Amino acid sequence: MSPTSTAPTALEETARSLAQNLTLVRDEIAATVAGIDRTQLASLASLVEKADRIFVAGAGRSGLVLRMTAMRLMHLGHTVYVAGDTTTPAISSGDLLLVASGSGTTSGVVKAAETAAKAGARISAFTTNQGSPLANLCDALVIIPAAQKTDHGSALSRQYSGSLFEQVLFLATESVFQTLWNKTDEQAEQLWLRHANLE
Repeated sequence: MSPTSTAPTALEETARSLAQNLTLVRDEIAATVAGIDRTQLASLASLVEKADRIFVAGAGRSGLVLRMTAMRLMHLGHTVYVAGDTTTPAISSGDLLLVASGSGTTSGVVKAAETAAKAGARISAFTTNQGSPLANLCDALVIIPAAQKTDHGSALSRQYSGSLFEQVLFLATESVFQTLWNKTDEQAEQLWLRHANLE
């Protein structure tokens, strides 16, 4: 290649592709967030706020997002447990189970919701599927209008296998945290006192 050639280098091509995909991800997230029913999200936030204790359950990447949510709710002073951890107690009446499943059919998540319902706990869920078994168990349901992870070639997203659902799930749970925090008079420094110090 001539030193004066204007042909893009491999690095420039990668940078161009990254810019295009950053825009793709941003635009898909923005469009999907705009499609969330704010009343549904407010109902979920209300149950979170009033719960004696909060339990979170999710599989895969959705479960990782809910672990982040559990941490933020703990920072607000809530008693929060992650289902499946060895020190997680039994759920009971007055508690809330917060779950997420794009399909609404994830077996472990649905089983957790069934157990919580039998114990008299409330259930809140994020899903894409309003007619799913999980949705039918919920006291508060938030529909995230994203493609399910097995819906390859969906017109809803060009991203891979549920990424859009998980991205928007993170933003939705962060908005719940931010809203509940705004209703307190606690400063960030006070929340930080609850942050883990055995890291």
